[in-house]
Amino acid sequence: MTYPDTMRLPAQLSRRLPSWWPLALLALWLVAFAGWRQVALPDEGRYGGVAYEMLSDGQWLTPTLFGLPYFHKPPLMYWIDIAAMHVLGPTPLALRAAPLLGAWLMGLALWIAARARYRDVDDARQALAWLAVLPLFYLGGQYANHDMLVAGWISLAIVSAQRALAPERRSLAWLCVAWAAMGLALLSKGLIGAVLPGLVVLPWLLWQRRWAALRFALHPLGLAVFAAVALPWLLAMQSRYPEFFDYFIVEQHFRRYTEARFNNAQPWWFFLAVLPLGTLPQSLRLPGALRRVGFELWWIVVILAFFSMPRSKLVGYVLPVLLPLSMLLFEAWRGRRGARWVWLASALLCVTIVPAVAHWGRPDHADIGAALRARLAPGDRVLLTGGAFFDLRLQARLDAPPAVLADWDARRDQGGDNWQRELLDAARFDPARGERVLWTPQRLAQERCAPGRLWLVATPADALPDAQPVFTGRRATLFELPRPANCP
Repeated sequence: MTYPDTMRLPAQLSRRLPSWWPLALLALWLVAFAGWRQVALPDEGRYGGVAYEMLSDGQWLTPTLFGLPYFHKPPLMYWIDIAAMHVLGPTPLALRAAPLLGAWLMGLALWIAARARYRDVDDARQALAWLAVLPLFYLGGQYANHDMLVAGWISLAIVSAQRALAPERRSLAWLCVAWAAMGLALLSKGLIGAVLPGLVVLPWLLWQRRWAALRFALHPLGLAVFAAVALPWLLAMQSRYPEFFDYFIVEQHFRRYTEARFNNAQPWWFFLAVLPLGTLPQSLRLPGALRRVGFELWWIVVILAFFSMPRSKLVGYVLPVLLPLSMLLFEAWRGRRGARWVWLASALLCVTIVPAVAHWGRPDHADIGAALRARLAPGDRVLLTGGAFFDLRLQARLDAPPAVLADWDARRDQGGDNWQRELLDAARFDPARGERVLWTPQRLAQERCAPGRLWLVATPADALPDAQPVFTGRRATLFELPRPANCP
């Protein structure tokens, strides 16, 4: 075979290594640069901040943002990051534990699929090597949001379903793995964790008229495994917060998918541009790869079509297609002249992007957090205004959530889809805490006479007229609000 030996070892050495060494190498490859750069805002600050709050407050069941119940996404990412913070502390690497795990799970799923397809184990290693250096895969595994985690579980669910429903022999064990992965995918980002594997696998079985396999796919034991994984948290939240179902299921799934009022509106062809650009240089042979009609192509088409229909689109939505796409690209490049250099160029692109982002990317609020932490005394309070300082509690290691100043009555009437709306939505589930966290100008006038110093984090343009600057950071300024002279 003339394919480049990107992961081929001498036979004697290969026999001495455990069979899973490519998966261990993938884990090292993903983790190597994951802690190098600052926290990216707003997403990494928001989701990392939620995990830190849950850890700091000892509240593992209900995600909170600034102390308010936060149900935009389910909790699995936060649970993983909390476990990582127990070991590593609240570091950027710990905050990226969930997407790193998701990327590794996608690699595991590809390894399972490739071992089943190719007789030569070296081919499976090569296929994994090509997935590992896809820039969109590599960066998705190092960006702290829910997209790569759910993509990893979806990939494992579909591949496990393939193994479970194989024509030569059906496997109940693999079917249970598939349903468990769908349950974990649901806990990672919501209903798409079960919907997307179903849209990929079930119509494929219908098209092939595999009626017995279709019935087996809905085996009661598999459904029971899914229910045991996915339902306890959902039911616990519904029993605690009666509005949970309407908000989490109806608002955050059906309305967000069907309505045009949410952010990130993009044209229908958005992912048709993102996918080739995010997989360069391997995508230079994308037209040839997509001519290979089969299950992988169907997998790609279903997910691209699903996410292209709503107006709201983000790059991370396309991550669940990377496994089938990488296998098609692997086969398109196999035996081609220059394949080795394409693989090396792709790997080099991955390892240079992360330092480039660390050097030229926008800074987080670590400097403000350190300055505030050095000045805080018992009884002091922290107030934010003008921006989404989601990472501040984490950066400053605050014991309690800061307050947020805005004209919340006006914000409530404006509607929209922004960070203020997220906090207003969260306050619906705990109005009493919402009043303590969401300060109006009238509430501020009362609080300024309370004991203890009052610290304000804002940009100079958003600061109050009498605020006294004490530290200027890269993105904001720390002010002290003086006690008014007319206080009793």
